[in-house]
Amino acid sequence: MTALAGAARSRRSERPLFLAAALAVATVVFVGFARTFYLKGLFGSPTLSGLLLLHGVAMTLWIGLFIAQIGFVAAGRTDLHRRVGLFGAGLVVLIVVVNVLAAIDAGRRGFTPTPQVTPIMFMAVPLIDVLVFSILVGAALWHRRHSATHKRLMLLATLGILTPAVARLPIDALKQVGLPAFFGVTVFCLLAVVVFDTVRSGRLHPAFGWGAALLIASIPFRILVSKTEAWAAFARWLIA
Repeated sequence: MTALAGAARSRRSERPLFLAAALAVATVVFVGFARTFYLKGLFGSPTLSGLLLLHGVAMTLWIGLFIAQIGFVAAGRTDLHRRVGLFGAGLVVLIVVVNVLAAIDAGRRGFTPTPQVTPIMFMAVPLIDVLVFSILVGAALWHRRHSATHKRLMLLATLGILTPAVARLPIDALKQVGLPAFFGVTVFCLLAVVVFDTVRSGRLHPAFGWGAALLIASIPFRILVSKTEAWAAFARWLIA
């Protein structure tokens, strides 16, 4: 009973971290996409295509679902958590498909968030984002019966898709630096969560260890890949 009580206390002590991280992500996403999506009517932003609207709805649903799932567990409604998780699995498939299509569409439109990076090069960022997101969520679903691993991988997957919102924050200093600053903010948030959890528990959880390493390593990897002729040829084939 003592061990079970200790495990329950440990789970309860983790909840504020996960909820705070989820709310922080939701705030950054809302502020970053307020002008072009959430409050676009107030700013007179251009009309979005159906694909981009679906992309925005899918990503918003993911963040809302993540917050709701934390709430269900905190309320002891693990039955709802499991049921809603089935919807989440379907949502993951939609996110992967829509994000790939949106990345290709951005390449065709010649979109890039910074003049230092060509549209063809930039396509590596969202496409590898999708790959890393899929790996982390897939691993989380595989470990769904191990809550400590499952929730950490889900949190990492959610933090990993933060960069596009950071790139759209109305902060001139970030925009002047470009991609290094955008990724830097994401990595800072990622490390802050991992360090806080490690200090709180007295050890680095393996899921946070390899998951954070994957996310961080994917940043220079996509930059290196985007500069190769092989990537340029592949990206041109996608948008042809």
